Amino acid sequence: MFFTQYYLDCLSQASYLIADRTTGQAVVVDPRRDVSEYLADAEAHGFTVVGVINTHFHADFVAGHLELADRTGAWIGYGRRAETEYPIRKLAEGERIVLGDVTLEIMETPGHTPESISVLVREHADDTVPYGVLTGDALFIGDVGRPDLLASVGVTAEELGAMLHDSVQNKLMGLPDEVRVYPAHGAGSACGKSLSTAKQSTIGEQRATNYACAPMGREEFVALVTAGQPAAPGYFAYDAELNRRDRDLYDATAAARSLSLAEFAELRRSGAVVVDARSPQEFAGGHLRGAVNVPVEGRFAEQAGTVLDPAERLIVIAPENREEEVVTRLARIGFDRAVGYLRNPEDALEALADEVAPASRLTAAQLRAALRGDRPPLVIDVRTCGERGENGFIDGALHMALSELPARTDELPADRPLVVHCAGGHRSSIAASLLRHRGFGDVSDVLGGYAAWSLTAGPSQP
Repeated sequence: MFFTQYYLDCLSQASYLIADRTTGQAVVVDPRRDVSEYLADAEAHGFTVVGVINTHFHADFVAGHLELADRTGAWIGYGRRAETEYPIRKLAEGERIVLGDVTLEIMETPGHTPESISVLVREHADDTVPYGVLTGDALFIGDVGRPDLLASVGVTAEELGAMLHDSVQNKLMGLPDEVRVYPAHGAGSACGKSLSTAKQSTIGEQRATNYACAPMGREEFVALVTAGQPAAPGYFAYDAELNRRDRDLYDATAAARSLSLAEFAELRRSGAVVVDARSPQEFAGGHLRGAVNVPVEGRFAEQAGTVLDPAERLIVIAPENREEEVVTRLARIGFDRAVGYLRNPEDALEALADEVAPASRLTAAQLRAALRGDRPPLVIDVRTCGERGENGFIDGALHMALSELPARTDELPADRPLVVHCAGGHRSSIAASLLRHRGFGDVSDVLGGYAAWSLTAGPSQP
C-alpha cells in the first residue's frame, strides 16, 4: 500500500492519496483545489487516480474533485445523501472500493453534515483490523466535528448532534484501538473548537483522551459538542454551496496577473478592493486608503474569507515574491475574482503618495489614558468567546469576534473613536482595516493586543 497525507497549514486541512502499488490504482480523499501535487506524486509512482472521495461538503475550502476528475477521468464519490449538480458515485454503508489487495470501506458517519462518511483503509482485503480510518470532519484528534454549520441547511444542530453521537460513540468507537485515525482537519480549524496539533492518532488514544469519545448519553453529548463553538467565518456557507455546484475549474495559468501601476490605479478607482497582505507593522507604516489588511503570514485564506466578499474584484499587494501565493490561497476558498497584483508595492505607494495613509496603533498605556479622557473610545474585542473566558477581558469592551464583525458593523457608532484589540495584534489589524474600508473614520488597534493590556496592570476581569 502507498498512503500519504498532505497537510495545508493555512487551512489546517488534510487530504490523502491511497494506492495499491501492485495494480497502480489510486484514490484521493478530500483534495484541495490546486491538485498538481497529487498528480505529480501519482505520476512519479506510476499510479492512476481512479476515484476522488469527499467525506462531506466542505465549508472551509473548495475541494478539488472536479479538477481531478477533469485531469484523470476519475469518478467522484460522496455519501449517499449527497446531492450535486455534477455526476457522482453515491457511497453507502459497507461499500468496498477495491484498488487491488488494498481496499477501502465506507462508513456512514453523519453529524457534522448529513452526508458525512468515513473511509476505512485495509492494506490487505482480508485484514480483520483496518490499517486506519479517514474520519473527515466526524472525528478529529481531541475533538469532533461541529454540528451547527450552515453547510447543513434545513437540519438543526440538535438533529445533527444526535446523528454525530451515534457516529462517534457507536460506529467509530466500535473500531479496534489499534486503528489509526486520520482526520480532515487539525488545530486552528473553525470546524471544531479544541482540535489537536497532531496529524494522526489511534482509536484507542481518542477513546482515552477525547472529551467527546467518553461514554455518555445522547443529550449530554449534544449539549457538550454544541456548547462554546466559535462563530463560523462568513464564507463557509458560500464554499459549502460551491462544492455542490458544477463550478468553473481552477486554472493556475489563468490566475491573476502582474499589473502596471496605471492598471492597478484604474481598477482601484473602478471599485476593486485592495487586499494588502503585508504584515500589520508594514501596513500601519503606510497603506492605500480603503485597503483591507490580511497578512499572508498566518491563517490568510480563512481570514480573507471572513472579511472579504467573493463577489468583489480584488487587487493584491503582497510581500515580495508572494503575490501568486496569495492569489492561489484566495482561489482555495473560491475567491476567484483576484484580477491582479503589484510586483513592487513600495514603488506604487510612493507614486500614489496622496492616497497613502498610516494606520493608528495604540499601546496599552495609550488606550488606558484614552479611556480616562473626555471622549473615551469604544473598545471592540475581536477574540473568540473561549479566549475571553480563559484570559479575561477589558471592562466595557464590546465583544464582536472577527468572524462576526463583517455582519455587525452597522451596530457600531460612526461618531465615536473605535479601538480594536485581539490577543496579540494580528486580527485587530485586519478588523481595524475592515472598519476603515467601510467608512469608519477614527479607528485604531492595540499593539500587542490583550496580552500587552494584561501585562500593564493585570486583567480587568477574571
